[in-house]
Amino acid sequence: METQKFKKVKAFIIGLVTALIFTFLLWEHFHGGVTSHHILHSEDMPAISNWWSGLLLPILTWFLLSRIEKRLDQNAQQTQEANSAISKGFWIFIAGLVLGIVLSVSFTYEFKPFLDNVLYILIVLSFFIPLYYSEFMLGFILGMTYTFGAILPTVFILVIAVIGLVTYRYIRPIILRLGNSLKKSPKS
Repeated sequence: METQKFKKVKAFIIGLVTALIFTFLLWEHFHGGVTSHHILHSEDMPAISNWWSGLLLPILTWFLLSRIEKRLDQNAQQTQEANSAISKGFWIFIAGLVLGIVLSVSFTYEFKPFLDNVLYILIVLSFFIPLYYSEFMLGFILGMTYTFGAILPTVFILVIAVIGLVTYRYIRPIILRLGNSLKKSPKS
């Protein structure tokens, strides 16, 4: 995708996210007040208002889309498969969005089997998907914003991104090499 075309798409997405978050905040405001979320879901901890999402989400969307654009430009210079990279990025975004929505729904309906194993699910998932990619992070945050606002999912995904980076870049190649060496070893 040309840089100019991506800039137009990026501006549209940022505008759409901004309009959606402020529409949601206004709806909350006129229907009982804007929600606040306690850190670690504990009343003893400070609460973070969803109003902060109105500031964070557009800035975060711009930042993450700029990182995506930069990576796509670097990949396009190295290879001619820009459409393949865009398609892969789209599916990584969808994976993050779906995981964020599933996690939010599980939390809302207190589905403990999923909630108790989220960390393990994310570690296993990080062997197949680069969770540290901006596409995944943006999808995850957008998927959780309705339930948790934007601040808590952002902090959570930053921690998960570090775990995902270590797993995908360092642990995964070791396991793949071990698997390949076991395939090549002669049978006795």
